[in-house]
Amino acid sequence: AIVSDTHIPTRASRVPDWVAEAIEAADHTLHAGDFDDVEAYERIVELADGDLTAVHGNMDPGGVDLPAVETVTLDGVEFVLTHGTGDRAGYERRVARTVAEYGGEGAVGVSGHTHEVMDRRVDGHRLLNPGSATGASPADRTTMMVATIADGEIDVELRED
Repeated sequence: AIVSDTHIPTRASRVPDWVAEAIEAADHTLHAGDFDDVEAYERIVELADGDLTAVHGNMDPGGVDLPAVETVTLDGVEFVLTHGTGDRAGYERRVARTVAEYGGEGAVGVSGHTHEVMDRRVDGHRLLNPGSATGASPADRTTMMVATIADGEIDVELRED
């Protein structure tokens, strides 16, 4: 499960049931930051049954003690997570630079921050932004991604409500 920008409780009251079910069903969950609250972070940890890789977002309090960038390799695919904090201008290149700096060749970047769904190649890296898993403003809908990995190949499905 690939999620970001849950913004609980500042912009949403809870994780929607269908998102919670997808996280529970996943072998591993990636969260690109902006939980907004320690309890919201703990809820995602609980849903993921501890199988979580996450980063700190620009709206996360000090109690959400996570790195700004984290890498994880799942079934032969390396992911580099970063929130993507900063201006919208230059966002994709900034995230691609982070992926290049922290990941190897072919690493997949996962970021958040904009609340806009993205799945594109930038500077040789595939970049994924799942949007907001709660539909938090400025998102216009609730979205997440589910990745299926087999033999080092990744297939990504967008889910939305």
